[in-house]
Amino acid sequence: MSSRPHVLIAGGGIGGLCLAQGLRRAGISFALYESSPALAQGGYRLHMNGEGGRALRQCLPEPLHELYAQTSRTPPRREVMVELDHQGAEVGARPHIGVADDPARPDTAVNRRTLRQIMAVGLDDALHFGHTVTGFTTEADGVRLHFADGGSATGDVLVGADGINSAVRAQLLPEVPVVDTGVRCLYALAPLTAGLAPALPDAMHDGFAVAAGPDGVIFAYGLYDPRRPVADAAAELAPGAAIDPVEPYLMINVSITPDSPLRRSDEELWGSDAPARHDLMRAAARGWHPDLAGLVEHVDPASIFPASIRHLRPAEPWTPGPVTLLGDAIHAMPPNFGAGGNTALRDAAALARALRRAATGEVPLVDAIAAYEADLRAEVFPILRAAIDPRSAGAGFQPDEIYPTRQ
Repeated sequence: MSSRPHVLIAGGGIGGLCLAQGLRRAGISFALYESSPALAQGGYRLHMNGEGGRALRQCLPEPLHELYAQTSRTPPRREVMVELDHQGAEVGARPHIGVADDPARPDTAVNRRTLRQIMAVGLDDALHFGHTVTGFTTEADGVRLHFADGGSATGDVLVGADGINSAVRAQLLPEVPVVDTGVRCLYALAPLTAGLAPALPDAMHDGFAVAAGPDGVIFAYGLYDPRRPVADAAAELAPGAAIDPVEPYLMINVSITPDSPLRRSDEELWGSDAPARHDLMRAAARGWHPDLAGLVEHVDPASIFPASIRHLRPAEPWTPGPVTLLGDAIHAMPPNFGAGGNTALRDAAALARALRRAATGEVPLVDAIAAYEADLRAEVFPILRAAIDPRSAGAGFQPDEIYPTRQ
């Protein structure tokens, strides 16, 4: 192995892209392999906390970090998760987790696609799309990554950033199962039109709002109104970059539990068309306060897509080596604490720092990876344990291990 390792990254989500930027900034060679034919377009609003924001400051060049900051949501009225009942009454609020934030320009929320596009700027030669990872083999001088088309790539380190269905994790830690909660969701957005904006309930102006109702239904709401129009900020800070314009919107998600009378089979849900999905959202909001039920009428039916809530359980410590994991590939969690994306970014920054120490000869490569993995287990697994706790959907659940300063 050379003194400056070549890193293979499996997966082009936000964790893999952030690691790529961190390695580029550290002068470490890398190649990223993504199964999709192009940069993933899915997903809407992503909550950001101080942990995720600090990771981006460490990994992104200054113009791209500034672009992230300018295209983030304007600061909310209260940076908390607000819990409502289905009649719109506030029943609790929970502070977000993470390190202390910047009081002058706090990390708030981003459009997920915009963040991916920002993090892809400048990485063109190292991004390889249409490469589905099937596994790896360790060799005397490194790691070989295998693809579904029969091809392969070699490097000194392999990082599985390939999500909850990670092929890398399946081989490295086959004893870690994917847990299906049975909860099914519809994610959607409502454009923040002149008609919708003044009709928003007060709670929509806070960090995030969750409303639980009868029949096993939970709605979640998140506003995305960037500090500066995305197109204007991109034109100034990343001219020529492929960053799509995004107009302000309210993200509206509905979750339906397995025992709900509204529950649909996966075949029905994934096989349904946009009007049918919109009708299901309407049915879920029936009998709710008009201010909440009315929000569903503003949803763009074409924006609705289904998702399942699945997670991993914390893995037992494993023997460190030249293959490691980050983000959802090792700690996929339900969205109850808004921490999934932030912890993936945190992993990427921590691993970039560890590999930089190895590249400069400060520590052996495997020791650097071992230290990264031990830190991940200590810092992120407590959040994973809290997020998979059945009580975690309620604002009153504030476990001491992730709210250590709570009085």
